[in-house]
Amino acid sequence: MIQMLKSMTGYGRGEVLADGRHIVFEIKSVNHKFFEFNARLPRSCMFAEDKLKALVQSRVSRGKVDVFLQVETIEDTGSEVLINLPLAEAYVRALRELKERFALSDDVSLSLLARYPDLLTVQKAPENEEAVWTAICAAAEPALSSFLGMRETEGARLHRDITEKTDRLETLVGEVEKLTPETVNEYRERLQEKLTELLGTNRFDEQRVLTEVALLADKVAVDEETVRLRSHIRQLRQMVDSKEPVGRKIDFLVQEMNRETNTIGSKSQNSKIAYLVVDMKSEIEKIREQIQNVE
Repeated sequence: MIQMLKSMTGYGRGEVLADGRHIVFEIKSVNHKFFEFNARLPRSCMFAEDKLKALVQSRVSRGKVDVFLQVETIEDTGSEVLINLPLAEAYVRALRELKERFALSDDVSLSLLARYPDLLTVQKAPENEEAVWTAICAAAEPALSSFLGMRETEGARLHRDITEKTDRLETLVGEVEKLTPETVNEYRERLQEKLTELLGTNRFDEQRVLTEVALLADKVAVDEETVRLRSHIRQLRQMVDSKEPVGRKIDFLVQEMNRETNTIGSKSQNSKIAYLVVDMKSEIEKIREQIQNVE
């Protein structure tokens, strides 16, 4: 089966020249418990924010995603210069009045009027949002392809690492299972010896004592915990091979694995098993750390 595990970290960049515009689209993501989207867009492209969020969310289910969009106009054929004629006439009248009142020699010139604000304004033609969106998508597609490819590549590394640690954990569970009968028998023998020492030659119901000893000995058995651990391990293997985003599910499963391991440690009276539990908890913690990177 081809692994589909994906990391939550990635980066991609794309750029196009379209309809007199140079468009650069960048996307990056880092770990996050849920899906979070942030976009930095030019004011003229704010209409595209929700569309971009939907586009990204259709391919990304988890992670903090940042999108950056740059749009540079390199061929402007849709703008016109507007003249504020009433204001220009007012300026001319005022300048001529100043000239006559103070006997000035200079006349009103075109270059002089051009210096005054608000006489000439540039009006851009309304953006064709559909054309702009098409151009943005043309830049976004290669960026998204690179971005998702990086997440898959990192996901393959995580898959290998988690699988190795799962194999190691399963081996440790097997070693605990081998030691469990020995542990129960040792515990039963110690209880019997202690009872004999305390009761001495006094008469007692030996069968009743043996029954109680057996019940107490069962309390140190960890068969149920190891069975559940093996079940969790099987589920973990299935999840890391899943085509669906499984990061949050695995995180919960690892918590359950840690709980079972803690129970084994608290029940066991065997020093060998105690050492194995330390190693098991270490492997589980390493898996948990890696899962924080999984989508």
